[in-house]
Amino acid sequence: MIARGTPDADTRLPRRRWHRGVFVAAGIYNIAWGLWSSADPQWLFRFARMAPLNEPAIFACLAMVVGLYGVLYLDVARRPERGWLVAAVGLTGKLLGPAGLALLIARGEWPLRTLALCLTNDVIWWLPFGLYLWDAFPSFGRELRSA
Repeated sequence: MIARGTPDADTRLPRRRWHRGVFVAAGIYNIAWGLWSSADPQWLFRFARMAPLNEPAIFACLAMVVGLYGVLYLDVARRPERGWLVAAVGLTGKLLGPAGLALLIARGEWPLRTLALCLTNDVIWWLPFGLYLWDAFPSFGRELRSA
């Protein structure tokens, strides 16, 4: 509980408990996905019945970045009043990734089966991240004005 008169007394986040749960789940998911995909960077290509990558280290490196986002999402869960920017960058990636995949599918370069990647890594997080950004924006604005 935050006592009146403390700096955080007026920055309570609507649905704070729910947002914390979302970002704990996102953090665990991203870390697990990053570890799995780093250990087996060809899994998506087998699943999608695509030719194996010539340079699987590239996918493994991407997986490490996704895993590191998980650490950042756990920090948002720890202090959700201060996580707006991290979540905004995360949601931006979750919008751009599917846009890039849609382009690859439209060009016939990747099969529809690769949509599974975006459904679990991106699409399911759009609403929860968007709601968090809506709820946390007032705290972010106050933080910007006080800086």
